[in-house]
Amino acid sequence: MADWSQLPKDLLGLIAKRLDTSFDLFRFRHVCSTWRSSVTPTRRRFPGRFPLLPNENNSKNFFSSSFGFSLSKRTVFVIRSPHNATSWLIKVKEDESNRKHLLNPLKRHRFDFAKVLDIQNLSLLEIGHEYVLNYINYPPNSLNDACTLYMEKLILMHLDQKSELGGFVLLTIHVSGKLAIYTSENKDWVILEQMPSPYDDVILFKGKFYAVDNTGRTVYVDHSCFDVNLVANPVFGGDKKYLVQCKCDLLLVDMYLSIDATVDSSFSNEYFEHEPQLAYCMSERTVMFKVFRLDWKQKEWIEVKNLRDHVLFLGEDCVFSTSADDLGVSKGNCILFVDNLFYLSGEGDGSDCGHGVGVFDLESGCIKPLENYPELSKLFWPPPAWFTPTVLEV
Repeated sequence: MADWSQLPKDLLGLIAKRLDTSFDLFRFRHVCSTWRSSVTPTRRRFPGRFPLLPNENNSKNFFSSSFGFSLSKRTVFVIRSPHNATSWLIKVKEDESNRKHLLNPLKRHRFDFAKVLDIQNLSLLEIGHEYVLNYINYPPNSLNDACTLYMEKLILMHLDQKSELGGFVLLTIHVSGKLAIYTSENKDWVILEQMPSPYDDVILFKGKFYAVDNTGRTVYVDHSCFDVNLVANPVFGGDKKYLVQCKCDLLLVDMYLSIDATVDSSFSNEYFEHEPQLAYCMSERTVMFKVFRLDWKQKEWIEVKNLRDHVLFLGEDCVFSTSADDLGVSKGNCILFVDNLFYLSGEGDGSDCGHGVGVFDLESGCIKPLENYPELSKLFWPPPAWFTPTVLEV
């Protein structure tokens, strides 16, 4: 039998450079003392501060000299124990000191637990990730445009996949609805003026940036020259568009919304008395989805009636997909999404972390609270029995 501890140190270094996450590196270093000493537990480091986006006319923000953002990555995993078939869906944030924090996989809520995961003997499958800009020195109770600007989705492209300090590009949606790009080379934001309609979503697909506006018009975003090129014509109908990668396909998810008059008016009056526009948004109910697959040659979105065993997730900061088999559930062909009305109306058990999550079944065309699907609900809450108090050290 081969003695894997005797592999040359330079070969171990090459293997380690091809590990995608700090969790992979953690497990690599725990194989044996030789492997552990061959690689240091380093990860990609980003600049300590990013500037605020410029105003709509590309003028510098008044606060840019004293305020800014830091960048962090959050990764969504399916975690399983080798001794138990139960799976758990969790989002993990890694801070600057390499400590891991657990978050709701579809929301921004952090789990307030005294325990963390010991992953040495667990199976981890990464199914999605998100990048988040965190405010630096900004008043936490501000409700102006600048403070809500980065609630939009943010995506990142590494220009050198294997370099710790290689170049990178960020793409997000400006408060004006236009696209905004940050490059590590220029160390500044640029707003792209090409915008027939406000953009709804952005995605990194097979190493390239793509964006979709609220008509379904989809473009390739060339970060090298700050230009956009049409890849799909509009598909009208819904109210909110999402781009999702499902296996090798690029999908468009079209969300249909309706205002629900049954929301408790006393709740709206109490919490949104001075924010009527926010109250309006919070009373929107998701009533239907349509899913489309991109025909690259025809530049058309083709409707998909069945996702087969796949499940789509529409979170607050990222979207992703995986198979029912990877999740450890018996059936796919559905979409899980955050829905404000399930929260306001009290549908779902308010004590669990699936509260405010809906499920759209493509086969039946019905939308129900997550708690109506026990298999899917258990992915979120409660934590499985193998959730231990061991502190995670990487």
